[in-house]
Amino acid sequence: MQLKPFGFLLVFVVPALMPFSAWLAAISGAPNAAAWFPLLFLFVLLPLADYALGRDLGNPRDAAAMQRLEGQHYYRVLTLIAAAVQVALIAWSGWWFVQADLGVSGMLGWLASQGVVSGILGINVAHELIHKRERLEQWAGGALLCTVGYFGFKIEHVRGHHVNVSTPLDASSARFGQSVYPFMLRSLAGNITAAWRLEAQRLADRGLQWLHWRNEMLWWAALWAAFGMAMLLWLGPAGLGFFLVQGLGAALSLEIINYIEHYGLARRQIDGRYERTTHQHSWNSSYLLSNLPLFQLQRHSDHHANPRRRYQALVHHDDSPQLPGGYSAMFVLALLPPLWRRIIDPRVRAYYGGASG
Repeated sequence: MQLKPFGFLLVFVVPALMPFSAWLAAISGAPNAAAWFPLLFLFVLLPLADYALGRDLGNPRDAAAMQRLEGQHYYRVLTLIAAAVQVALIAWSGWWFVQADLGVSGMLGWLASQGVVSGILGINVAHELIHKRERLEQWAGGALLCTVGYFGFKIEHVRGHHVNVSTPLDASSARFGQSVYPFMLRSLAGNITAAWRLEAQRLADRGLQWLHWRNEMLWWAALWAAFGMAMLLWLGPAGLGFFLVQGLGAALSLEIINYIEHYGLARRQIDGRYERTTHQHSWNSSYLLSNLPLFQLQRHSDHHANPRRRYQALVHHDDSPQLPGGYSAMFVLALLPPLWRRIIDPRVRAYYGGASG
């Protein structure tokens, strides 16, 4: 698809939703309603357009084409620009929130909107970066996660989730029949504690105490605290409150996506060990429009089979379990557990030949 490389520029539509909402607030005289516009766009308008455009099932022709695609710097530059935009957006959005004349509903709408936008622009872009070997991308991913206070994701996701995915050992893999709400709380707490534990174990293996300057978690915690202190000194307590709450919103948004990505899927135990992770242990969704601003995160099955593969080269697998929509639609569905189970549970059973995962 020749236009697809330019389609990834849609990632910048996501941060633009916040200043666009501020513009709507100014021209409409209804700032409280305008503050909710990003959520309307992402969870109503985007899914409708997504279904209208349909799926993108195209893959690189061969290994040589995939290698050429992986080597194109354009795609890498996009992620680094997105990281810089997220940092600037947090500063601007916090300033607008503090000086805007918002009621309670408007404040809730702006915080929820920024939380979801930060989940996409902050955590999702960081997710792409932290899987790469290059130091610049690693550090950019870590800094991005500090804009939402979920810096442990850099460690736990790579060393924990990707090792234990679709097993009872993974807090980020939802069990069959589990509701999203208890899952979010368990996953949030489990991932934070696991990140500290994994980093402490890494240091212990080198004969070092956890309270050591080489503890990566301490460095990221310090950067997050510095961001928070900057917001406090610049915008006062309201600015700090904005920073903390939007970060929590971003983390919760991530956990809802985690719920969607692995719900009900399980790796078998063979001779006491779990089978190798393949593209059959994650839900796949190749809906075109919602995939582009997410840097093809929805081709999650291939990502878990090939964690270091760059987003532009991720492939669609017909034999992976398939979601009936993009993440925007599935996000809303997950928040309605009875409807989620009515639609998704039969797909899990069918995938496993009549039995749950």
